Amino acid sequence: MTDLATRTLVTSGRDTRSLGAGERGARSRMLRLPLYLLLIFASVVSIIPFLWMVIASTHPSSELFGTPLPVLPGDALWENLARLEESIGFSRVMLNSLLIAVIYTVFSSIVSIMCGFGLATYRFRGRGVLLALVLVTMMIPMQVLLVPLFQIMAGMGWIDTYQAVILPFLANAFGIFLMRQGFLDFPPSLIEAARIDGAGELRTFYRIVLPVAKPQIAALVIYTFISQWNAFIWPLLMLNTEANYTVPVALNTMIGMSRVDYSGLMLGSLLATLPLLLLFLIFQKQFVAGLLGGAVKG
Repeated sequence: MTDLATRTLVTSGRDTRSLGAGERGARSRMLRLPLYLLLIFASVVSIIPFLWMVIASTHPSSELFGTPLPVLPGDALWENLARLEESIGFSRVMLNSLLIAVIYTVFSSIVSIMCGFGLATYRFRGRGVLLALVLVTMMIPMQVLLVPLFQIMAGMGWIDTYQAVILPFLANAFGIFLMRQGFLDFPPSLIEAARIDGAGELRTFYRIVLPVAKPQIAALVIYTFISQWNAFIWPLLMLNTEANYTVPVALNTMIGMSRVDYSGLMLGSLLATLPLLLLFLIFQKQFVAGLLGGAVKG
């Protein structure tokens, strides 16, 4: 009887604990429900402009201001695409943007990685001042730099060239800071061991340091590519020939004084967004890991 009573009490206690855990779980889900509803609402609001861009790109411009507004894709996609290609040479400007963005991303990433590694690893006088100067440059509005940079490019004869678009902003302050934060957590003992084994600085950097920093590098590459792909003001000032235009500059030429091709603008914006969306979907894990990894370093 004693054993039976003991088992009964134990079972009752387990059932009570299970019931209590279930009640706590239900209460927790109820408390999270407003947060879930808020996130769903924010997601829908964020997706609506993109859906409208998709729908508008398949309709003639005249139908975009009718009553009621179109809510389903139309049948004018190929017509809008042909008009877009005829008006601005969209395939050419896409290649221009891709060329400029890839070259800029490669060289800017190299500069940011090496500068960030130097600021995080090497101990030298004035390192803190140098880092502060790098961060201060992030607070300078780009509009302040336009006139002096334009004068420098004009003096060098680089107006309407790709190097004028790429070179002035290769040293990216945010990229340097991001990589510096990522390298702060790298064990100095590994670098010292490589030096003792006779490895040079470059070999140590490429063979030991870079493989560990892949998440931060992926985040840097995505951020750099997107920033250059979406750049508008500086390419607008530098590029004067339609054959050299980038996508944002070419789309801006479709906005006339008396007529705006809204369907063409929507289609061009949609096609220009797809490479960025695809790039982020492929590397989103590395992007998030790299940003979080750099955010928690001291």
